[in-house]
Amino acid sequence: MGNLEGHLLPGVIFLLYSLYYSLLASLALLRGQKFFKPPVPPREKRGHRWWKWVPGEGVAKVVLSFIGIMGDFYYPPGVNRLKIIDWEDPQRPFLFPNSWQHVTMYTFFLLSGVVDIVSQACQARQSMKLERAAEALACCTLALLMASHIENKDALEIRVHIFFIIPAFLVGLVLIIEVWVPDQPPLWFLKSWMGLVFSTWLLQICLVLYVPPSGKPWRSENHVDLAFLTIFFCWHLVLGAAVLAAVYGICSLWHHRCSSGTNASGAKYQPCPSGYNSEELEKLRAGAELLHEGV
Repeated sequence: MGNLEGHLLPGVIFLLYSLYYSLLASLALLRGQKFFKPPVPPREKRGHRWWKWVPGEGVAKVVLSFIGIMGDFYYPPGVNRLKIIDWEDPQRPFLFPNSWQHVTMYTFFLLSGVVDIVSQACQARQSMKLERAAEALACCTLALLMASHIENKDALEIRVHIFFIIPAFLVGLVLIIEVWVPDQPPLWFLKSWMGLVFSTWLLQICLVLYVPPSGKPWRSENHVDLAFLTIFFCWHLVLGAAVLAAVYGICSLWHHRCSSGTNASGAKYQPCPSGYNSEELEKLRAGAELLHEGV
């Protein structure tokens, strides 16, 4: 959808997803985890409760992507952009290129969600490399589609979309590296940071193209406006880093509070060890009887 809603919906979705990744990265570093996300237990150890079998992240990708696809085809109500070729025109031109680009983007994220579901719920053991590869493909496809999306646009739209392509491509590049090197915290935080940048920048695009705060539209022929566009993107880099630092700080406070509470409760009560064999138990009983006789 080439309108406010069409940019606002993916912007909010990507922002929530990036905040979720920032949370996972912070907790993984604080807990000393080897992987960004803890692997799912094997099928025989998950129990029989249904929510232990359903991967929430994969389901969220599928549902949100499906909503985006339906919105691009049928929003506002009464519109139908499902038609791809105008068969009534002798030239057979393609129709609704922007909508089909958005639908293709959503489809790859939907496929990434399907891969998550199959890997975690249908296979005996989770395939984390396959999940990262599918997610990397979705992000790289997003960058590729946005590169073609700027054709025949004015200078303003070209620049705002280039600033969107750069962090999106970096996220895809990090995900590709993580297929083979998954245990590097700097990559976790770079991925989360760039995700925050391109999601907040997508919301900024809504303000630039559709609802400018000044009430006056941005002018693509004005070099001052284009210069401030670059300045605002640099501010979004700082904003993404600040949000990531805030998420890490909150997670750190929560983690240390929980750790101190666990240690304090452990100092008050220590359960009896249960790993003794029968000979050690007999020695303990004999020692207790001798002590009782001496008393």
